[in-house]
Amino acid sequence: LLLISCSDTNIGVRDKPWPPNRASPITQHSRSRVPIHWHKMVRISVLNDTLKAMYNAEKRGKRQVLVRPVSKVVIKFLQVMQKHGYINEFEYIDDHRSGKIVVELNGRINKCGVISPRYDLSHTDVEDWVGRLLPSRLFGVIVLTTANGILDHEEARRKKVGGKVLGFFY
Repeated sequence: LLLISCSDTNIGVRDKPWPPNRASPITQHSRSRVPIHWHKMVRISVLNDTLKAMYNAEKRGKRQVLVRPVSKVVIKFLQVMQKHGYINEFEYIDDHRSGKIVVELNGRINKCGVISPRYDLSHTDVEDWVGRLLPSRLFGVIVLTTANGILDHEEARRKKVGGKVLGFFY
């Protein structure tokens, strides 16, 4: 008869707890001693983050929302929304970094979103996209980026220019 003591073999004993401490930027896996790097999340779409923040603030009944970072596309998109009366005014705050915008909400946004990837759209295809994205042909706006700048779908159809679909709101 052969008896083996578990205290001599270190079965099931680890040097470090699992899962590793996520607070430190570099930790080691308990078995292989290979460093694991935990990275911060990267920002995929600044415009999507802006519209999501505005939509969530609108749902919660807020009167204004602070949005950061800011790009030229975000500013032009907000100008289209302001032209159609979906937001009041907005103020750009230059902090010598990526900037901030304070948007005054008026409670008219039901839904807004970004279309990714930015599909190509000719001026003849606008009706198909209106039927696909908006609840009604008379209600809502699709925003396009064209050679003439960032326009809503009605203005692009009037000017007979196509472009890429940025997003929508209604």
